[in-house]
Amino acid sequence: MAETTTKTYSVAVGDRRLQLSWAGTTDVGRRRETNQDDFYAEYPLFVVADGMGGHAGGEIASQSTVKRLQAVVATGTVERGAIESALELAVNDIAEHPDTTDEGTGTTLTGIFLEFADGEPHWVSLNIGDSRVYLLREDRLVQVTTDHSVVQELITAGKLSPEEAEGHPYSNVITRAVGASELNAPDYVTIDLRAGDRFVICSDGLTKELTDYGIQHFLRENADPAAAVQAMLAAALENGGRDNVTLIVVQVDDDSSSTSGE
Repeated sequence: MAETTTKTYSVAVGDRRLQLSWAGTTDVGRRRETNQDDFYAEYPLFVVADGMGGHAGGEIASQSTVKRLQAVVATGTVERGAIESALELAVNDIAEHPDTTDEGTGTTLTGIFLEFADGEPHWVSLNIGDSRVYLLREDRLVQVTTDHSVVQELITAGKLSPEEAEGHPYSNVITRAVGASELNAPDYVTIDLRAGDRFVICSDGLTKELTDYGIQHFLRENADPAAAVQAMLAAALENGGRDNVTLIVVQVDDDSSSTSGE
């Protein structure tokens, strides 16, 4: 596994400071020949993209999407309108790429970013597809995002239990993606910025191999984001590594330092 390091950034919240720290990694897994996942983890945006499509389609889609979002961060203004404009550009990039196929080329996208309202920051999660954002708050893990998938629609309609969904033949079929078609805007959820919170942003390559309890366990056992990322990746590979595995851990702590960022 590639070495993973923790990065930090200090954020002013009213009259105090909070320190954000994070780490991320991606791995091809044990059964796939190529890695169609991609991720971006730099303040104030943390996203995971899980590509799909024949030939090199999935890799094209995930990398194009991440590249366009990275450009948004470079402008210094990360907000919903800018993100959606970047995703429209990514759709065009995917459609026009010479190696894009008609085999369902596209990518999921999920993550979090800091949004500022009246100068005060809060988190916003964004989601298209079945990659996920989890939040560990006060030792309770919750799934922030809702999957855009056939089985999730069946669960919501009361036609399928979560337990039945795990082995369902359509468990990998998603209903929304960033791809060579008209873009649906992401779903957004606003979350207050609170010390002690820890986020996990991941592709389904992680959640296929680790239960929610397993994710919570490795967060509890590893205080450093890089250590938590490496522990979860190792467990996912040990449990089969049936898909590409990509994850980011972001955590928030009280910060007594006076630096503005690193």
